Amino acid sequence: MNTRGYVAHAAGKQLVPYEFDRRDLRPHDVALDVLFSGICHSDIHQVREEWGPSLFPMVPGHEIIGVVSAVGPEVSKFKVGERIGVGVFVDSCRTCEHCRAGLQQYCINGMTPTYNGYERDGSTIAMGGYSTRFVVDEDYAVHVAESLDPAGAAPLLCAGITLYSPLRHWGAGPGKKVAIIGLGGLGHMGVQFAHAMGAKVTVFSHSATKEADARALGADHFVDTSDPVTLRELDQSYDLIINSTSADIDLNPYLRLLALDGTLLIVGLSGMPVTIQQHLLLQNRLSIGGSQIGGMTELQEMMDFCAQHHITSKVEVVSADYVNQAWDRTVASDVKYRFVIDMSTI
Repeated sequence: MNTRGYVAHAAGKQLVPYEFDRRDLRPHDVALDVLFSGICHSDIHQVREEWGPSLFPMVPGHEIIGVVSAVGPEVSKFKVGERIGVGVFVDSCRTCEHCRAGLQQYCINGMTPTYNGYERDGSTIAMGGYSTRFVVDEDYAVHVAESLDPAGAAPLLCAGITLYSPLRHWGAGPGKKVAIIGLGGLGHMGVQFAHAMGAKVTVFSHSATKEADARALGADHFVDTSDPVTLRELDQSYDLIINSTSADIDLNPYLRLLALDGTLLIVGLSGMPVTIQQHLLLQNRLSIGGSQIGGMTELQEMMDFCAQHHITSKVEVVSADYVNQAWDRTVASDVKYRFVIDMSTI
């Protein structure tokens, strides 16, 4: 299945046009024509080997929205012409206790990433969504409602689920006070979800210019963190604080803002070690947690939740030949709030 895409041939290299072949359909495979592919900061980290060695050639992309173009003979979940989404992984061992529980993202034997990894057979490098066509097992794709804007839906497959999953797991809802640190690609999804779940939502940001956006997305309160006095006035105010930023920030001031049994949750990765003043944890029986995307059941649940509440990512759609500039602007935080590639432009 001839496919056009954009590839990095080596670490740190710019993306260039590329042609390659997708596999023939297996019995449970679905083929899709890719409509939109979101740009995630992790794409950049992996091509630039900022998280360790990577596999090349690399076609990035794990926020994929498309239309089913063909199905294998035993496929029952999808039909040709339906809207479909593919996220951060495309397979897992399917037999470990986590996979059986629908938590494939925590597969004990390792999930198969959408790119920068080998297919489950161990012989072929997986190529991602910066491409015109894709093939995936039906169990590792989700239905996408026609009511959702397909460009805005693409980042839901990573940025969206990265915030939805922990908010669900830690019980965000009526009567809960939730704060989101940062209003970027991840944070702006967290604000929308927490608001739709019924929680009282606060945004912490060092940029006062983001207050209007935060409130428009559903925030009840906005705190300018450039003034440390403001933070001290909020001691023991929140049940859950989620750090969505990739900046290397001091998290200790935020621990003071948690109420009894509160949790500080990390989903944004700075790549730097975190130092915690341990006595702060003891004073209010606090917890520090982390969360990684979501399993397939939860991913479908999130897509349905988004359709019900009219939630999508706020995006800037770009042509494929703009991808390198979009990466530079992503690193510079010069986007509101995610870039999405229109794959019809390849």
